[in-house]
Amino acid sequence: MARVYLSLGSNLGDRLRNLQVAIQRLPAYGIYPRQISRVYETAPVGETPDPRPYLNLGMWAETALSPLELLDALKALEREMGRTEETGRRWLPRTLDIDIILYDNLTFQHERLTIPHPQMRERAFVILPLLEMTPDWILPDGTPVRALLDNPTLREQEIRPYEASLSLSGD
Repeated sequence: MARVYLSLGSNLGDRLRNLQVAIQRLPAYGIYPRQISRVYETAPVGETPDPRPYLNLGMWAETALSPLELLDALKALEREMGRTEETGRRWLPRTLDIDIILYDNLTFQHERLTIPHPQMRERAFVILPLLEMTPDWILPDGTPVRALLDNPTLREQEIRPYEASLSLSGD
């Protein structure tokens, strides 16, 4: 089983429920959540036409899926949860967005997927949950996760712990 770090976000509908349902449905796709971070509320990233804030969390999970199989499974879950995609448009509002951030200590490059996630170092909603759960983690290039906090871009982003929390059990 591979250990994978995923970032989950939602800014449409009942955001907290969307994240909880996604956590509960992951095992049906061969992805087994083992640890989740607290929930954070963040401003959207990118040139979005919609200013609604996101709820985000980080998750460690295990899977026997290959990186591309994992990507396909996550895209299927996003569609099941009501996500639609418009060709050529990015950063649209969504009921569920799941990014593969890390896959063991693998460095992987494919036209559909890059691991580690190419923007992870610029996203507070990825780094803070990762640091919260595994402060001593070392990235595949040898960079300690803790060192990523030195990126000034992270300090400029709006992120705060959300008042409600989630659990792996759904309780």
